[in-house]
Amino acid sequence: MTSNVELYRPAVTERAQYRCDYCHYPESASNTVLEIDHIHPKAAGGQTSLGNLALACPRCNGRKSDKIVGFDPETKEQVRLFNPRLDQWETHFSLEPTTGGINGLTAIGRTTTQELAFNAPRAVTNRL
Repeated sequence: MTSNVELYRPAVTERAQYRCDYCHYPESASNTVLEIDHIHPKAAGGQTSLGNLALACPRCNGRKSDKIVGFDPETKEQVRLFNPRLDQWETHFSLEPTTGGINGLTAIGRTTTQELAFNAPRAVTNRL
């Protein structure tokens, strides 16, 4: 039986251009299909709707889990995580093409980079 989330997969993957909405890991580099994430978790009342779904690599989806906030490593203040339906990736992050690292440019970017471990060694290696 197909879950309601799977009914949205074609639209979610196309909208995300076949890459993780969070770290931009390409589905073509993965040995499995990327996962569908509830941006606002179902456990916290989030709905299964196209506007609340994101494409996520297994690492980002596992690290994000049911989180919607984290702590900015610079200010130590609580900040919401990046929301790919509300936020522009380029506003909050930059990719270092020579190292594969992702830099957080804003409080949201720094917090999400830390919480989802964008710069874990394996993640960086996979981006090169």
